[in-house]
Amino acid sequence: MARAVRFSRYGGPEVLEVVDVPRPAAGAGQVVVAVVAAALNPGEIGIREGVFAELWPATFPEGQGNDFAGTVAEVGAGVTGSAVGDEVLGFSPRRAQAEFVVVDADRLAAKPAGLGWEAAASIAGAGATAWAAVEAVRPRAGETVVVSAAAGGVGVFAAQLAGLRGARVIGTAGDGNADFLRSIGVEPVRYGDGLAERLRALAPEGVDAFVDTFGSGNVDVAIALGVRPARVNTTADGRAVQRYGVRSQAQEQADEPAIWRRLAELVAAGDVVVPIASSHPMDEVVQAYRELAGRHVTGKRVLRIR
Repeated sequence: MARAVRFSRYGGPEVLEVVDVPRPAAGAGQVVVAVVAAALNPGEIGIREGVFAELWPATFPEGQGNDFAGTVAEVGAGVTGSAVGDEVLGFSPRRAQAEFVVVDADRLAAKPAGLGWEAAASIAGAGATAWAAVEAVRPRAGETVVVSAAAGGVGVFAAQLAGLRGARVIGTAGDGNADFLRSIGVEPVRYGDGLAERLRALAPEGVDAFVDTFGSGNVDVAIALGVRPARVNTTADGRAVQRYGVRSQAQEQADEPAIWRRLAELVAAGDVVVPIASSHPMDEVVQAYRELAGRHVTGKRVLRIR
């Protein structure tokens, strides 16, 4: 047996339990990974609460978590690219918050030796989402790009990836995250009422692209600033996609181990910083999600499985 996070009905974080489940076995072409760390993501809250029940219904008892990092514990028949003991990261929808996950061998990326476990667990979810969002708006050297919630789990990746392309990056955030954003080369601007006016003052020649990772009217601001819909991407505002025709590239468009591997290399090299807001043992999963629901954090929250 092994332990895993499960929930048997829709509801708040109190429905989450850590229970004993059968340890998975590797079939042909698969590997079993002993999970060291698994990330927490805001979208998982909506799934657990039933917000997306029509689109992504739960099958009770439902697992939780998507992106993880760990070591290969078992290799199935026909697998040649992985060996027991390899350090890896990957994406296993609704199964990652567990002591063991089974995945297809070609759905893993190697974890660089210099990459911490918590940061590695954030790559295939938040990192890939940011990669796709930045790719969608294609910032160029010398352009001005705004990233909303730039200190958050996805935003912190997106802001730095846009900066690596040579763009000037302005990041919306609370005042408490201003110094952190400056430390990674991002110009902070306070979110909330009056944002459009503050951005006009910071960028009088205009904003070229806008990456929205938070919703709450950020796309409206982008359009008001004259950003073309084709150069606005939101991962958090489906209504704005329908209203304005902006883009909505996210994790699905970067669901590739080659992209995860490149992101992991950037983080390991120090070119992208991944701040870890907190690391909780699996038994504290309820508290971890209560904290995540506040959304005002710097970087990522993760579960430390072992």
